[in-house]
Amino acid sequence: MASTIAPAMPSTSTDPDPDAAVRAVRKRYEGLLTVRTRAIKGKGAWYWAHLEPTLLGNAVKLKCSLCDSLFSASNPSRTASEHLKRGTCPNFNHSSLPSPSPISTVLSHSNNGRKRTSSSASPNQDRSVQHLMLSGGKDDLCALAVFEDSVKKLKSPRNLSHVAPPELTQDQVNSAVELLADWFYESCGSVPLSSLEHPKFQSFLTQLGLPVTLLRREIYCSRLEDRFGAVKAESEARIRDALFFQVGCDGWKGEDGVAKFIVNLPNGTSVFHKVVLGGEVVSSKYAEEILWEVVKGVCGSDVQRCVGIVADRFKGKALRNLEVQNHWMVNVACQVQGFTGLIKDFSNNLPLFRVVTENSLKVANFINTESQVRGSFLRYRMQELECAGLVRVPSPKFDVLKDFTSVFPMLEDILRCAAVIQMVVMEDAFKVACMEDPLAREIAGIVQSEGFWNELEAVYSLVKLIRGVVQDIEAERPLVGRCLPLWEEVRTKVKEWCVKYSIVVEPVEEILENRFRKNYHPAWSAAFILDPLYLIKDSCGKYLPPFKCLTREQEKDVDKLLTRLASREEAHVVLMELMKWRSEGLDPLYAQAVQMKQQDPITGKMKVANPLSSRLVWETCLSEFKSLRKLAVRLIFLHATSCGFKSNYSFIRKLSAQKHSRISLERAQKMIYVAAHAKLERRDFSNEEEKEAELLAMESSDDGMLAVVFADTPLM
Repeated sequence: MASTIAPAMPSTSTDPDPDAAVRAVRKRYEGLLTVRTRAIKGKGAWYWAHLEPTLLGNAVKLKCSLCDSLFSASNPSRTASEHLKRGTCPNFNHSSLPSPSPISTVLSHSNNGRKRTSSSASPNQDRSVQHLMLSGGKDDLCALAVFEDSVKKLKSPRNLSHVAPPELTQDQVNSAVELLADWFYESCGSVPLSSLEHPKFQSFLTQLGLPVTLLRREIYCSRLEDRFGAVKAESEARIRDALFFQVGCDGWKGEDGVAKFIVNLPNGTSVFHKVVLGGEVVSSKYAEEILWEVVKGVCGSDVQRCVGIVADRFKGKALRNLEVQNHWMVNVACQVQGFTGLIKDFSNNLPLFRVVTENSLKVANFINTESQVRGSFLRYRMQELECAGLVRVPSPKFDVLKDFTSVFPMLEDILRCAAVIQMVVMEDAFKVACMEDPLAREIAGIVQSEGFWNELEAVYSLVKLIRGVVQDIEAERPLVGRCLPLWEEVRTKVKEWCVKYSIVVEPVEEILENRFRKNYHPAWSAAFILDPLYLIKDSCGKYLPPFKCLTREQEKDVDKLLTRLASREEAHVVLMELMKWRSEGLDPLYAQAVQMKQQDPITGKMKVANPLSSRLVWETCLSEFKSLRKLAVRLIFLHATSCGFKSNYSFIRKLSAQKHSRISLERAQKMIYVAAHAKLERRDFSNEEEKEAELLAMESSDDGMLAVVFADTPLM
């Protein structure tokens, strides 16, 4: 078998290995701990009762347990003589010299009838200590050593095991408890309530001088009420200050049926409103009623302050019905769900996905279920990738042809282990199995087919492309005016994907266009035209709206939408001002100021320096468009995504379980409110559990992962 992995060349570097130095220090530290443990048991020098090995940085030190002094660990005997015997240590009691015989030694000597010291021990006496009969067996020796150590510490004049906690002022205590409470609230369930009463945690608080009595009751009762009241008052004040707003609703698509409502304000901020437990199956009519109740709950009778709603579900019925009933509203579907649905469309309608899924399932199930093949796979995977584990396969309860989310991890594993699978198939034992087992021959044919790997990589790269778009949308939270350019960018990338993997373009484009039409809203075109961010410089130096990027139907959509949003008296004025906007555009200086970009220090991407300038230009510099600008500012700020903040799944499950208890439910909702407010304040739209998964995830590179697979491997 020709190897697909290049042989590792021996290193010729003469630089010292920093890891070797760390290991040496660690070994020295562990050695001293062993010596001290044996000494405490009566098999070493007396001074180990007072000297404790300690790791400080990259060095091992000896710490005096009587006065906390630190010494070099190079010569413990000399340290004991100079520090303990010669009186340097102020707390050392010379009457304890020599150290009293350990209890284990006394017990063993009762059988011999003579005194034993560490300097005159005989082999027979060592054996008598080793064969000391304790009711707990060998496990009692450690407990006995700890007991002896406690006795020796009690004999010393200073007892350091019970250090008095620091005395804090009442203001310091209140400040510390307030910070602790905020941490619990903002963790929103990732830190369980019961941890407040964990003995170790309470000991930690005691060492810091903080009170532990009734702490749980204080944090989850009085302080929670105060914190919730302050946060709610702040949120309501922000909403009152805004002339208009948009309601965002996320969670209808979740299995738990917990819908979260936020309020998007024109200044770019969002405030949390509430959560609603809807159950697993929610009708469109019920959702419509809930959405309208939220609108009235935010603005009271002045419902026209609500420009619209963005939601992750019910775009076909509930959102459309509310638009029909309230002509000023613009209700759009969440783009995260739109692009997620595009993956589902490809999975259902593109034959390539079906073929790759079926072949990958055959390969994965064969590897995971055949014992000999499984053993070889695990061995090679550990050898080549330094990680263990079988190929992840979808649960039997999922329909893999309809739920591609469950299939993607399997494709990822097979691609990552491509070289490993090739090595398994090339084993002599596998070749013998192919002669007898038709299934093994089929698997060998799939794995040894370059077409299988090309198709697998094609499907994987397309899904990864769309998932990347979804991740960018979740991170950037684009506005409605960004939707048309975003879909056009995806069209371009998908066409490039078709060319790269020799895929027929027409069926792919048809699937993409069908999904685009399902998600499209006329507000996309209107906001795209009215937002100065997308103005295009013509040959005369004017910055004009990009009407040439719209289709004829989309131009009509703009006229119809603006006519619907305007009052009857202003409808014709709006259309006249739109014609003026189309021909004159914006002053070049203002247009360039709006479109100015700067590098994001975190992502490195170029982003608009001041996203609010698009709206501010209409409100301050375009006073001649009296009717059009009132509609423009309401359209430009609309969000295209409903994802506000991600709550922890574990806490959502607990919340669902408590829905039958009014008090528990109210308390949980208040905690969610406080946590959501804090997350939206710092624009943290992530999930702690997802963060933890990312930290634990194995890093790997998918680019060119197949390059070495077929380089030298002959086909069977």
